[in-house]
Amino acid sequence: MAGSRNGGWWHSKRLAVAAAMALTLAPAWAQTPATLDDRILDIREQSRFVPDKALAQLQKLQPELRDAPPHTRAEFLTQMSAVRMRLGQNDRAMETAEQVITLGQSLRDNTIIAKGMLAKTYVLFAQADVDAAHRLAFDSEALALTTSDIGLKVQSTITAGQSYAEQGNFPAALLKLQHAVDQARPPAGDAISLVAALNALTKLHVQMKEYENAAETLKELLAETEKLDSPGRMAMAKNTEYGLAIDSGQPKRALRVLEESLALERKLGAERMVGITLVNLSDNALKQRDFARAAQYAQESLLSAQKTGDKTTEATARVNLGQTYLGTGRLAEGKRQFEMGLARMEQENNKPDLQAALREYGEALERAGDLAGSLSAYHRERNISNELFEKRRQQAMLELQEKYETEKKQRQIELLSRENQVKGAEIDNRRLQQRVWWLLALVFALAAAVVGLLYRKVRHTNAQLEVKNLELKAQSTLDPLTSLYNRRHFQDYMRGLKIQERSDDVVGALFLLDVDHFKHINDNYGHAAGDAVLKMISENLRIALRETDMIVRWGGEEFLAFLPAIPRHGMEEVARRILTSISSQSLQYGEHEISVNVSVGFSPFPLMPDGVPLVWERAVNLVDMALYLAKAHGRNRAYGVRGFENFHLTSMEAIERDLERAWRAGFVDLSVVLGGDPDTHPPAPSEHLNVVSIKQAGHKH
Repeated sequence: MAGSRNGGWWHSKRLAVAAAMALTLAPAWAQTPATLDDRILDIREQSRFVPDKALAQLQKLQPELRDAPPHTRAEFLTQMSAVRMRLGQNDRAMETAEQVITLGQSLRDNTIIAKGMLAKTYVLFAQADVDAAHRLAFDSEALALTTSDIGLKVQSTITAGQSYAEQGNFPAALLKLQHAVDQARPPAGDAISLVAALNALTKLHVQMKEYENAAETLKELLAETEKLDSPGRMAMAKNTEYGLAIDSGQPKRALRVLEESLALERKLGAERMVGITLVNLSDNALKQRDFARAAQYAQESLLSAQKTGDKTTEATARVNLGQTYLGTGRLAEGKRQFEMGLARMEQENNKPDLQAALREYGEALERAGDLAGSLSAYHRERNISNELFEKRRQQAMLELQEKYETEKKQRQIELLSRENQVKGAEIDNRRLQQRVWWLLALVFALAAAVVGLLYRKVRHTNAQLEVKNLELKAQSTLDPLTSLYNRRHFQDYMRGLKIQERSDDVVGALFLLDVDHFKHINDNYGHAAGDAVLKMISENLRIALRETDMIVRWGGEEFLAFLPAIPRHGMEEVARRILTSISSQSLQYGEHEISVNVSVGFSPFPLMPDGVPLVWERAVNLVDMALYLAKAHGRNRAYGVRGFENFHLTSMEAIERDLERAWRAGFVDLSVVLGGDPDTHPPAPSEHLNVVSIKQAGHKH
């Protein structure tokens, strides 16, 4: 896929959890040199890169296991499970992992049980059973931490950290992976565990867009990997370096690293790693619009993935191949390859990769001239985008609420503790009253002072709690990046809004806008540049609109504006103002000057088909469809739904199914405001507003 984080190094975080993490699990019980143990360890290292050969060697060792100690048998079964999983034999891998757990339970040995649980975790990831894998990862870490096996502790902590990262809980992931690095350092740890922990931490820093921290950690990772003198491990480190280079906007470095990694992997015969690197090379060629080279790499990657049974890499290779076919006019074959890749991503429930792939699908179909297919892909992508955005927002709110609830409980505990102290003091005072009557007045004075002090503290605490609650309420309504209202606030507002009758000349209005080619900004300049662009657009919207207008961060790169009252004939002027206020500005980001355009959908509110107002959700959906018409018909323009005609001959459901068809049938009155290019086509002073009515005559009945 043309977004590198969706191919190879990034193309499946589950692959990283299910394979890369399983690669480094070293047994602490193999400290006593033994021929069988040494050979199992050698095979474990080999299985990372050539699992088919490792399987053959493990099978040769099976006759020697009869008299082997339990820990040796457990290590053998663990490696057998890992090899089966890498070869795509997930059922047999799961069965073997269960054998390790059963062995540990029969011996009541937590080390063996935790080792089997980790092996089972990786198989669950390979089977795309992500929720179960996360739960087992956390359980296995809790058990591993009760043992004295440092290697097992490090690996279980890495697994838990990457599971938190998959859930989007980056603070928890960062704590886990930093702890894993500390545990793995000498003298307690070992070089292999340290390399594994540094590799995972580097990737997390890149996910969090902390590129300076990622570069610093990568430097140590490469130095430690060099000490191991292992071409395979160096190839793995190079793949991590590729992820940093491509995400931080260093395409030349990314290509160099990929070529170095591919040479190492082919020398090793590490076919699975070769398939992943070929996917990334295909991505790189797609960005250069070199379809011939991209198709060659994608086809090679597809053959490699089919040979190793790597379904995730196969899905990404098919998506890349689909892009090359669409780019060269082979529409039917391109769509077939794309849909096959998307189906696998849906099966894996890999929402971030699926969202990126659908966006690329829509853009590729649009360039190929298939506007209907493009609109369909965009709508599928929008549904996933909304789902992910809402999930992240809810998680952030839950974390914030949990933080304040914890603080509130702590304050309550402190107050109860003080109350207990007062009660204890009162009991002592009664005893003193019985013994020393002449101190009675003094005791009452002291008690009054304590109660007064506590009362003041309670008031102060309640005041602080009220401030925190107000902060929480404010944060629950605002988007943290842009400081605009968030979707939840708009939804609450619209649910409480009473639709008022107005004259025909004054209406409310909804405007929904989406940044054109926003993914290209992230790919070319990095995600920090994308965030800066979103902030710039939010500031421009504040300038272009009124203080009384509600501006909302609707989704990832989408904004919504609700104008309570404007002249009906002024909607196109507002659309023009939005288009030009954004396209006329540029962002200076480092050495780059970034210019952006937006596409807009708009309509009056309320919309009144057949005199009955649409609920706000359906009105927004219709505006969303108008936005996608703007996308499909050239971008940097606004499409507006002005009203309905001959509504008795159609239905709202039919219009919502295909807005463009409804317009062509004469049931919808649309207008378009062309944004234009101020650099190449400067408008004359009297032609600032380029509005085209595209109302069509209805059929005669």
